[in-house]
Amino acid sequence: MFFVVSRGSLNVKRRKRTLQIAVGPVRIGGGAPVSVQSMTKTDTRNVKKTLAQIHRLEDAGCEIVRVAVPDEQAARALPEIVRNAGIPVIADVHFHHTLALQAIEAGVGGLRINPGNIGNPKKIAAIVTNAREKGISIRIGVNSGSLEKDILRKYGSPTPEALVESALRSIEQFERLSFTDIKVSIKSPDVRSTVSAYRLLSRKTCYPLHIGVTEAGTAFSGTIKSAVGLGILLEEGIGDTLRVSLTADPVEEVRVGFELLKVLGLRLRGPEIISCPTCGRCHIDVLSIAKAVERKLATVKLPIKVAVMGCEVNGPGEAREADIGIAGSKNMGVLFKKGAIVKRCPKRDLLREFYREISALSEK
Repeated sequence: MFFVVSRGSLNVKRRKRTLQIAVGPVRIGGGAPVSVQSMTKTDTRNVKKTLAQIHRLEDAGCEIVRVAVPDEQAARALPEIVRNAGIPVIADVHFHHTLALQAIEAGVGGLRINPGNIGNPKKIAAIVTNAREKGISIRIGVNSGSLEKDILRKYGSPTPEALVESALRSIEQFERLSFTDIKVSIKSPDVRSTVSAYRLLSRKTCYPLHIGVTEAGTAFSGTIKSAVGLGILLEEGIGDTLRVSLTADPVEEVRVGFELLKVLGLRLRGPEIISCPTCGRCHIDVLSIAKAVERKLATVKLPIKVAVMGCEVNGPGEAREADIGIAGSKNMGVLFKKGAIVKRCPKRDLLREFYREISALSEK
């Protein structure tokens, strides 16, 4: 079943109807906006550094943050982290169910576990019982590198069918315990395998899906892989929350995530920047100006379209749909709105006048 999501003046998009769960105050699935997550890259045992990174992620718009809990010391750090974080914290736990129990007691907003590597059904039941008592949701996280041995033997490799079978096995295990406050992820570093797996899982379950391409790579290659994989799924209406996994500053994960949603018209948050690729007519340093504008507007939440164009000849016309933009000629610069030039000024004053107009828009 799909439902139609209104996007203001944009076209409407059909999304798969899923059950709704909560991670703290953030709703996931059931028509809620697709939420953007990230994961800290600090040592969780270092509370000061972990909180500093979480606060940077908050400033970037991150809505849910996940932290690794590899041992007892990390688990003991959770209460202070949860208490001082401004967004819900998910504890990422593998192998040791006691760490999951400690995380629940610490007040986390959610858990991420792979039931396959925890193993013992009694341990899973203990996690579920405690999570239910505290009203905490759980993500079943299946990765291509951590499939159950019998499933891997059956399929020979982590095929999409293998990933889905593993996920369905865990879902059934939770349902036998009458626990349905779950979301599911099935990730692979291979884009096509990831897309195929999520398509198949989406046909077989109505639980909300956390989407992502795991171990995607550096900021350059990882952004491309994530844009392709997540873009396909989101355009098909699949996905309720996402993380862009990059070997980079986690703030970049958040920025890329929101940009993906913005491009697809699923979240109208922050400026969309249009800039020309430049040519022989260009008389201003578009690259430097575009980067400066991007930095200046990094914390602006107003959903406006901003253009940085290289020449007065075609700039305003080519960026006619931009709310506001700048373009340069040999000696002068122009400020335009919706394709119409509204002000000319010396190039040295162009950015200052531009920022003034942006501030005026933001205050409306």
